[in-house]
Amino acid sequence: MRRLESQPEGLSADEVVRRLAVHGPNRLPEPERPGPLRRLARQFAGLLIQVLLGAAAITALLGHWVDTAVILLVVIANAVLGFVQEGRAERALEAIRDMLVPFATVLRGGRRLAVPAGELVPGDVVLLEPGDRVAADLRLFRARALRIEEAVLTGESLPAEKDIAIAEATAMVGDRGGMAHAGTLVVAGSGAGFVVATGARTELGRVTNLLGAAEGIQTPLLRQMAQFARRLTFVVLAVAGLTLVFGLLVRGMPFAELFIAVVGIAVAAIPEGLPTVLTVALAIGVRRMARRNAIIRRLPAVETLGSVSVICTDKTGTLTRNEMTVRAVALPDGTALEVGGDGYAPHGGFARDGREIDPASVAALTNLARAAALCNDAALREAGAEWRAEGDPMEAALLAFAMKAGLDLRAEAVARPRTDAIPFDAVHRFMATLHHDHQGGAMIMVKGAPERVIPMCDRDASDAADGRFAAEAWLLRADALAAGGNRVLALACREHPADRTTLGVAEVEGGLTLLGLVGLQDPPRPEAVAAVAACRAAGIRVKMITGDHAGTACAIGRQIGLANTGQAVTGAEIDRMDDATLLRVVAETDVFARTSPEHKLRLVDALRAAGAITAMTGDGVNDAPALARADVGIAMGQRGTEAAKEAAQVVLADDNFASIAAAVQEGRTVRDNLRKSVVFLLPINGGESLSVMLAVLLGTTLPITPVQILWVNMVSTVALAMALAFEPGEPDAMRRPPRPSAEPLVDRALLWRVALVSALILAGVFGTFEAALAAGLEVELARTIAVNTLVAMEVAYLFSVRYLRQPSFTFHGVRGTPAVLIALGLVVVMQSLFTYAPPMEALFGTRPLPPLWAGVVLAVGAALFVVLEVEKWVRRRITKGR
Repeated sequence: MRRLESQPEGLSADEVVRRLAVHGPNRLPEPERPGPLRRLARQFAGLLIQVLLGAAAITALLGHWVDTAVILLVVIANAVLGFVQEGRAERALEAIRDMLVPFATVLRGGRRLAVPAGELVPGDVVLLEPGDRVAADLRLFRARALRIEEAVLTGESLPAEKDIAIAEATAMVGDRGGMAHAGTLVVAGSGAGFVVATGARTELGRVTNLLGAAEGIQTPLLRQMAQFARRLTFVVLAVAGLTLVFGLLVRGMPFAELFIAVVGIAVAAIPEGLPTVLTVALAIGVRRMARRNAIIRRLPAVETLGSVSVICTDKTGTLTRNEMTVRAVALPDGTALEVGGDGYAPHGGFARDGREIDPASVAALTNLARAAALCNDAALREAGAEWRAEGDPMEAALLAFAMKAGLDLRAEAVARPRTDAIPFDAVHRFMATLHHDHQGGAMIMVKGAPERVIPMCDRDASDAADGRFAAEAWLLRADALAAGGNRVLALACREHPADRTTLGVAEVEGGLTLLGLVGLQDPPRPEAVAAVAACRAAGIRVKMITGDHAGTACAIGRQIGLANTGQAVTGAEIDRMDDATLLRVVAETDVFARTSPEHKLRLVDALRAAGAITAMTGDGVNDAPALARADVGIAMGQRGTEAAKEAAQVVLADDNFASIAAAVQEGRTVRDNLRKSVVFLLPINGGESLSVMLAVLLGTTLPITPVQILWVNMVSTVALAMALAFEPGEPDAMRRPPRPSAEPLVDRALLWRVALVSALILAGVFGTFEAALAAGLEVELARTIAVNTLVAMEVAYLFSVRYLRQPSFTFHGVRGTPAVLIALGLVVVMQSLFTYAPPMEALFGTRPLPPLWAGVVLAVGAALFVVLEVEKWVRRRITKGR
């Protein structure tokens, strides 16, 4: 402390600013990232790009310089697009990391504050609690049953016991009992320590490489599509080779002319824009989810969210406001009081049987309120007209209750200072504090679950010292409070030897005097009620898993709108079930109460064994196994521990269940848009390649040259496909059952659509080309007509494919979205330049389009739209008939 020039109350604000300027922010060195040149070089590594580069080299050797130039232009355009998108993806991931900056709890000037971990400086006093990720290297000066998991530094799987003893200067990390190191995880107990090293000077800073590099954007879907692209490339090359052999041996075509045609087949058949479109669709989904407070930490969750069939959610703060308020009080003399007021403001009165009372006139209420105020780690701050809680919401509500009862919190803390404490733990389910007053007395204050605290009592505050204690009657009163939707706490006290300043669990587990019960309520969020209804309409089951009393859980479940809220299954009942029984119960039950994180893990396993795609929420360190085991782990961003956030794939910025439902809806939209993009690109490329292949097989003139195909693919196809990535969700996105995760992206119905549209495009392109030749038009003009027909059919198909299940011939369907209209405007401008600009005539062999044939082109596009809408209508009728 002397060396750091600090004190147990922490540093002043001015001193923190000065030290931050000297030592810099508490951040680890950034991992090495590839520079712009390396990122650009990566864009030329794909198999398709290598095929195109080979085609460019051969066309150059053959002297077809225009074809060579256009092919190289396509390659460069794709590389630039991939380079730009990769940079945007990296920036998006950096933004997400910034949103997930961890916080640390510190003492500064004697005040407890939560500050970003990056603002810690040497000399800061950091407080540690279970679930915290240690944000800097600390020398501990207080440790109470503190255990820290240090596997990231030592490889030891068991947590290390911590104390304040001095270790040898040469001790290894695992032997430094008085140190807490950055990156390690607090799993039990509490403690406090001085920051001795930050950033790169920490032990973790020396082993930064263990933390891993930045997350990539490759997902299972993208890997699947990359594999699909490789297979398609080999198939296309094989077909092109066979076509080359057929043209040489059967048709006797000149090699140079035939090779250009084969290049056209290869370029036409491969959807080179598909990986870029898929990446853009996923990136857009991530941004949309972030805007709806669902931060994607691992991009595969974007896909999985669209297939979720069960959501297991906590209650407090997720389905409810997380603004606990004491609503009911049960005193030892049988008195039941109602408490007024909302939120954490200390405003509200007390009533007995509907009549206001003076709280100061009820001594038992004052004693109960004093225990609630002293056995407490939270704080209330007045910020203008609002009161804000720092710490556990339930403990903050108890402070507001004590203030309503007329207590001065600061005066109580001064008169009865705390000398020791047993923090709340899921194992013993109570918190206890030891206080010594200035008259030489000492008192233990205890609060916890009624079923745990009441058996620890042998009297209540109204007993006439005759030893009688009606424990069962108190438990019935607790059940009655819980049945009304209250979370119930029991408060008790006990005298303690004044000469002892330490407190052990054994000293608390008996001989207590019960002071009374308090019932707290956390009202449901209105938006959560609507979100649960939306999930149920979408075929998604919502299950509430909470540590609350069964009666409270069922009451909140009914208010939220869950199914099967008549009875809850408790953690004790789960412990008595084998796996087969639990598998049956989990299918029939939607409310689980009095559960531990271990129960969550069993429930996840049971749901997955039943074939459900499961999303699980959690906020504590012990929730991490269940979050990691679920198909999608969802951590709470506000009250969640760093351990929970690291184990999860999604972090909720607002801890709101409505954000989960919104993320599921966005996940379904992303999956739909990916399918639309695939179903749009494949038949376009199929129709182009079939047109060239048919010309070679028939020995006729090519309706579209390879350079014209490259133009279409480079300009119109990719631009229009990009627009699909921005499509909003379809109207029935949350009214249809979840899609099985194993279902292919393109099912039989969509394969049929690909085949049908490919055939229609072949007919349109080849038909208009042959019709133009039959009308006596020159080949260059006929090809210009065929190219414009292809683009017109692409535009018509875009408007049709925007709705895979719904009719597109509606006002909203025809009007389009801003992205569609921008893409359409771009295509119209570029295609007009292609058709009418003189320089394009030299590059692509085009001719100006006569008005009559322009009308024919538009009519063919409109005809395609009508045919596809009729096909949709017939398919819907067939499906409805089934």
